[in-house]
Amino acid sequence: MPTEVILPKVDMDMATGQISRWFYKEGDAIKKGEPLFEIETDKAAMEVDAPASGTLRNVTGAEGVDIAVGAPVAWIYAEGEAYDAAAAGGSVETKVEPDPDVETDSKPAPAEAVPAVAQAARPEDAKQGAEGERRGVRATPLARRIARERGIDLASVTGSGPLGRIGRDDVEAAAAARSEVKAPQPAVAASKPDSVGTAQPAFSCTPKTAPAARAPAPANDTATPLAVTRLREGEGVPIVLIHGFGSETASWRPLLGEMTGGNPVLGIDLPGHGASLDQEADGFDGLVSGVEETLIALGVTGCHLVGHSLGGAVATSVASGTATDVRSLMLLSPAGFGPDIDTGFTEGFARATAEAPVRTWLRHLVADAGAISDGFVRATARGRADGRQADAQTRLGTHLFSNGAQHVSVRDLLPHLAMPVKIVAGTEDRVVPVRHFAGLPGRIALHVFPRTGHMPQIEQKGDVARLLHELTR
Repeated sequence: MPTEVILPKVDMDMATGQISRWFYKEGDAIKKGEPLFEIETDKAAMEVDAPASGTLRNVTGAEGVDIAVGAPVAWIYAEGEAYDAAAAGGSVETKVEPDPDVETDSKPAPAEAVPAVAQAARPEDAKQGAEGERRGVRATPLARRIARERGIDLASVTGSGPLGRIGRDDVEAAAAARSEVKAPQPAVAASKPDSVGTAQPAFSCTPKTAPAARAPAPANDTATPLAVTRLREGEGVPIVLIHGFGSETASWRPLLGEMTGGNPVLGIDLPGHGASLDQEADGFDGLVSGVEETLIALGVTGCHLVGHSLGGAVATSVASGTATDVRSLMLLSPAGFGPDIDTGFTEGFARATAEAPVRTWLRHLVADAGAISDGFVRATARGRADGRQADAQTRLGTHLFSNGAQHVSVRDLLPHLAMPVKIVAGTEDRVVPVRHFAGLPGRIALHVFPRTGHMPQIEQKGDVARLLHELTR
């Protein structure tokens, strides 16, 4: 029997979501666990893995339209399983209503707006105004994407979200208002006053009625300088994950599957990466302040910090500051502990947009090339294909590394940290040499794994999860 693929609920208050891109098309062979499609909500973007291996069929979830949580978007047929296209096309429609316990901020798209196969084209040349890209504009990742596609300058949009954050509805209202202005209109002498004598504007980007009062929002419902993804619900002190250079929150998925305990888990995308792609940082201090401001905006007064590579250096700096009470610190192959770094990788991967160089550089990070799956390579390459990540990360990289040297140093901060600290490194790391971690204070726990490269959270994910549990239990 074929396996149904549904639109999952990735946020606690999610009723509908949009598929921003499919990584496979109708008829493609896929393997269980490989990224199948990407969801965008008002809070974040997240990859969804294939629930089974087989052939992708009946792809009905279109890109860029609202789909109810739980609605089927495709089916996966096992090898040798019979597939009748005519029967599949005439099958009874399964109607899935939005979760009644969740407040929805948008209406599902009408059925006629959803094509049978997701092949929605994206405008290649629609550009957002420079002012809309600046850090000072608060907007959700989905709102930014829609604004780019429709040529809307976010600086001209009034946000109705917390702290004036611009959401999808705000951008769509602005686009509709602009269309009304462009359309031929009969001459109007002046706006007529309403019944109480207040003149009404011809149009407004602000909703006509204020949104109803809501209960306190979950962490990732709060306007933040950097994109935050709630990776796991739970209770207690949250675990905050900070990825490395050229990566994003989705890279934590292998480790997340091994993590035990009941702590909530949050992932932060650094400027120029993932869902924070539109955010800029002019150097290392900008990365650190972005994370600190995000934790403050979330109201995170205490957390366990985990950082990989560049994210490890950022996490160390955050732990040495006063933005939040860091209860423990885990650093995975962290930057900032020695003078040198493989700038061949940092520069080469930053420029990579095609699958072949992406594959080469990703496998450069691990001791065993088999640790990086073909699906992971393809998904990474697709995300970089438009060149936007390459541009952002190349700019950022010039502030952080050059000529084989790091411009970042956090080693001197370690003796002054009061929380427990674990450093995990690999003997075959070609990016950050394991010798960088010699001579650290005795109370710093150093765990060095043989036959391991720069990605211990993937290469030694079970052991890394166990070490993290020791810090957070």
